[in-house]
Amino acid sequence: MPNSPIFTSITTVSCRANPPDLPMSGAATAAERLLHRQPLIIGGALLVICLLSWWYLLNGAGTGMSMAAMTTWQFPPPIGSHGNAPAWSTQYWLIMLLMWWVMMVAMMVPSAAPMVLLYARVYRQGQIQARNQARNQDQVGLGVTPTAMFLAGYLLAWFTFSLAATLLQWGLEHSGLVHAMFMWSSSITLSALFLLVAGLYQLSPLKQACLSHCRAPATYLSPHWKKGQIGALQMGISHGLYCVGCCWLLMLLLFVGGTMNLVWIAGLALFVLIEKLAPRGMWIARTSGMLMIAAGAWLLSASTVHSSSPIPSPADLRVVSVNQTTQNSRYSSALCHPSP
Repeated sequence: MPNSPIFTSITTVSCRANPPDLPMSGAATAAERLLHRQPLIIGGALLVICLLSWWYLLNGAGTGMSMAAMTTWQFPPPIGSHGNAPAWSTQYWLIMLLMWWVMMVAMMVPSAAPMVLLYARVYRQGQIQARNQARNQDQVGLGVTPTAMFLAGYLLAWFTFSLAATLLQWGLEHSGLVHAMFMWSSSITLSALFLLVAGLYQLSPLKQACLSHCRAPATYLSPHWKKGQIGALQMGISHGLYCVGCCWLLMLLLFVGGTMNLVWIAGLALFVLIEKLAPRGMWIARTSGMLMIAAGAWLLSASTVHSSSPIPSPADLRVVSVNQTTQNSRYSSALCHPSP
């Protein structure tokens, strides 16, 4: 990927900051060997975080419902009848908040990995240079703790978004606009508006500015560098807010296809990754924006013509009926009878 801005940024930093030879006293120490394996250690930790997040989602994210039952390729998803939304218990509020946050971790950490790895490398190079200037022979640390603080700040920014998304889901569900069990839009007009607004945002200067930031991590690190663990946390929050600004409306499209619809979750995660890492990511963002506007206009015209929700196919109605029969008791229990 030679034309990718992230590839260029990492290559530039690597060329300008090659680590000097560490003091040799026979065989390399264990700490020195770990130092040279830092990218593998941090990259492996990010991979574990992603895998655990996907595992949690695939197992229902604590809702007591099957993710397979909430996944469909149909667009818009089948609506059916869902009745009045029950009140959310405190436990269910926490389940929904955790579901959104873990979902953001699973979707966004892969595209944030280059920035996290670049931060760790720059931090380590700074340690090496400071040691050399001070003529200090103390071993250089791995920089794992500041890197963890940077990642924590990044995820904290997405936690703030997750809190807002949970509140929005509660409001839409209790307004009858989102299906209480399957968590996808029960209104074609609402789905159309989400797509139209998201499409327009993809073409906006704010989106382009946030995406440019996410595609050029080295450009961000240089003027915004802060020392210490608190500085790392602040930098992570700052970078995370840029990423939220870049992708927040894309994430809200989950209300259109289904908050726990695996097709939409995986599709949006892949799109965000391509948008940030592909050589022509800016062009991809603009093109996707026009496609979203077209899809939203199509849905809006369909809702105007029919003036009612589309009738789901018999197969879809059977799926809804079976799932409601087999899972309604667990759903009601999660809402109304929190476990001690």
